Amino acid sequence: MTGDRAGDYRILHEADLRDYLAGILELKALLGGDPSSWEITEVGDGNLNLVFIVKGARAGIAVKQALPYVRLVGESWPLPLSRAHYEYLALSRQAELAPGLVPSLLHHNEPLALTVMELLEPHIIMRKGLVAATQYPRFVDDITTFMAQTLFFTSDLALSAAEKKQGIAAFAGNHALCKITEDLIFTDPYRIAEQNRWTTPYLDGLAAELREDMDLHIAVSRLKLKFMASPEALLHGDLHTGSIMVTENETRVIDPEFAFYGPMGFDVGAVLANLLMAYFASSGHERAPGDRRAFETWLLETVEQVWNEFARKFLDLWRAGAEGDGYPVSLFAGEKGAARLEAERQAYMQRLFADTVGFAAAKVIRRIFGLAHNIDFELIEDPQARATCEARAVRLARAMMMETKAFSAIADVAGAARKLSDWMPELS
Repeated sequence: MTGDRAGDYRILHEADLRDYLAGILELKALLGGDPSSWEITEVGDGNLNLVFIVKGARAGIAVKQALPYVRLVGESWPLPLSRAHYEYLALSRQAELAPGLVPSLLHHNEPLALTVMELLEPHIIMRKGLVAATQYPRFVDDITTFMAQTLFFTSDLALSAAEKKQGIAAFAGNHALCKITEDLIFTDPYRIAEQNRWTTPYLDGLAAELREDMDLHIAVSRLKLKFMASPEALLHGDLHTGSIMVTENETRVIDPEFAFYGPMGFDVGAVLANLLMAYFASSGHERAPGDRRAFETWLLETVEQVWNEFARKFLDLWRAGAEGDGYPVSLFAGEKGAARLEAERQAYMQRLFADTVGFAAAKVIRRIFGLAHNIDFELIEDPQARATCEARAVRLARAMMMETKAFSAIADVAGAARKLSDWMPELS
């Protein structure tokens, strides 16, 4: 359901939002009761938007409104409201491709940059659960289904060239959000930038090393170029554990406002990066030595399973009769053709894995030296302990970015992380 009853954009505060929702008959009926009795709470703790939970006599809803600036910084950093349109498009497409793994859309108003969705309860932000050492048995199956379905079916392996180009065109205008990624992930952590921050003074030396390492600058610039120039599939664009809501039995992916057509490894790498950061941060949340060891074992097992299950599901979709213009079936007839195509599938996945490793590394480094940090590390109260955890993560990330070929399988990544769990860095 979409609406256009609002004329010009305005920021909706509680009273305005109550009146607006009361004027949408379907939403009024869904919430139930007298609108004056609705409970409205602003809960947005992200970097960009307003988010409200509205509860009526019958049900609850979530309401998200884009602000004309970056909420984390303020009005000095303007941002186009059109990102709400792209988020709505992405959620709509993801709901078709991965049903049950994104929130249901209830209403969208493009002029107001406002979207109403189902209220996810009792789901919590996954990152918060990981800080509390909660294990999620459904996560691997759900997130790998989401990634395999959304990436494969928006790629040249499944689409005609015309369909793919139409998809690219539909999201091409989301360049302001891409610019944020290009700067905050691939550029700013490697130079002096006003909004950079890190755990000072302990990581001052490491921050200086990143700024002076020209080989690292080349490696991250190659990743940036791939991000800008490889529209392989429709990406979520910000697929971290803060954009995933979970219970032990359900997973929902939210907040795809960074959606655009880009390299598949960026999404997969983002998931792996956040699991690795949760792993390295875990020791900083210990109440007693070793009390999170079982959780940490589960995290590294999950890292391996996420890649392995994603690759299996992606290949299964490809083998099931892909009809896209990439690798036309007519070129690979007979046993010889089938064998050669299968070999190419394996090579394709190896290239995708290399991309995933590199992008995961970039995501780790940006969360430690860039603008927006993870609570995985931030909630470690002792700054020296926090810096130790962060330095371990950066050491792995640096190796993953610079020596990508040394990580030929996901077990190599997990094994390297495990070896660094007790490494003691020299802090500034």
